Amino acid sequence: MNLSNLKPAKGSRKDRLRVGRGPGSGRQKTSGRGHKGQLSNAGFSRKRGFEGGQMPLHRRIPKRGFNNIFRVEYVTVNLDRLAGTGRAELTPADMAAAGLIKKSQDRIKVLGRGDLSSALTVHAHKFSEAAKAKIEKSGGKAVVIGG
Repeated sequence: MNLSNLKPAKGSRKDRLRVGRGPGSGRQKTSGRGHKGQLSNAGFSRKRGFEGGQMPLHRRIPKRGFNNIFRVEYVTVNLDRLAGTGRAELTPADMAAAGLIKKSQDRIKVLGRGDLSSALTVHAHKFSEAAKAKIEKSGGKAVVIGG
């Protein structure tokens, strides 16, 4: 076998249905669109969620709650996970590389679960009071980045 004799599996590819090509094709005249009505015309496109004039589902269901468009989301990281990295200084890029957060662009809040055995300089957007106290107690620094 080589690249020159590769073929798709038998029956996996089907020819496109060519409608309106005479009586022998089985899809003649109206080309499967029926007679009259807006569905039969070229260029017709139904709105998303349209249910034939019935009140659509997205309008029948009650709306709940409030979405604050100014909300700032933080990714939380605990001290016990920071201690496991074995580094003296941690920036968001280092945390992303170590797999503590998904993206280095995420805003980070450090929480105080666990203890630190060595001095650690942590760069994050926010720190809980407990986390800040534990970092400083171990001889490290809690550096707040961004606004």
